[in-house]
Amino acid sequence: MTIVSGFADISILQLLLVALMALFASIIGGLAGYGTGALMPLVLVPLVGAEPVVPIIAISAMLTNASRAVAYLRYADRRRALIVLACAALTTALGAYGYTRLTNAGAALVIGTMLMLSVPLRRVLRRREVKIGDTGLAAGSVGYGVLVGGTSGSGVILLSLLMAAGLEGAAVIATDAMISLGTGLIKISVFGLAGAVTAQVLAFALLIGAIAIPGAFLAKAFVERMPLHIHTAILDVAVITGGLVMISAAAKQLIG
Repeated sequence: MTIVSGFADISILQLLLVALMALFASIIGGLAGYGTGALMPLVLVPLVGAEPVVPIIAISAMLTNASRAVAYLRYADRRRALIVLACAALTTALGAYGYTRLTNAGAALVIGTMLMLSVPLRRVLRRREVKIGDTGLAAGSVGYGVLVGGTSGSGVILLSLLMAAGLEGAAVIATDAMISLGTGLIKISVFGLAGAVTAQVLAFALLIGAIAIPGAFLAKAFVERMPLHIHTAILDVAVITGGLVMISAAAKQLIG
């Protein structure tokens, strides 16, 4: 198995589209703390199908989150990161294993549904300004683990938990990156044992991860200059549209 073989039947223009989306998603993720897992499926699913998408994003996210963690390291809340990782570890593994048992149509349904739900969920949690302590953070992390293990675009839930726990601004992004590195390692281990890490998965993951690294540092430079509501609105429209497209395609496969 060679990594280059993973790009078989993929044109240069398609690779360029993936690379541009990876850079854009990385900048959005660095600004808002989420976005990569929600945006990348929009270009990956039409190219490679739904099944490899979560493993691809899980591996590429290791590079993305590592660069983000380095860029924002001094803001990270290590204690809360450990609380989340300790409580989400087992359920993350279970969620990842469950994902490996899905068909292509099933994976598309799961990803599409999660993307669509993430938008109203984020708005509801922000509007209600829920506040939680360490116990609430731990309890929420158990449920978060299931979703992050088996879906793409669930990062909004972690951000909401961290903000409800009292974190703000750069501390949210930094702590999110540290936690995502830990859950990413768990997911990759499960996907590897299940045989879901193919040449194609590695090829796209490395491409996305490598292109996305500069995005974290560009985002850091822009973080105090760009109005968050603008790119948040654009992201919401893209995520909902992508979710509808994936669910529609999955429904056609199941009916046909």
